[in-house]
Amino acid sequence: MKNHAIEIARFKSIAHAHGLLELQVDAGVLATPPGAESSVLRMTEENARVLQALLRGQLAEVDRRKGRSQR
Repeated sequence: MKNHAIEIARFKSIAHAHGLLELQVDAGVLATPPGAESSVLRMTEENARVLQALLRGQLAEVDRRKGRSQR
């Protein structure tokens, strides 16, 4: 598995279908040097708050579609 340094510039949209969340973002992606332990995702506090709000909305929509017995 290749490791990368990913810097989020802006979140464009978020959607879900078939159990997957799909985020469209503007991001810079650089390969990390060999021996790096894992990929790194960097974003500003403002972008983190946007991501949190988008995820809350999408998860609430997913929960509404589930029956009471699955919540």
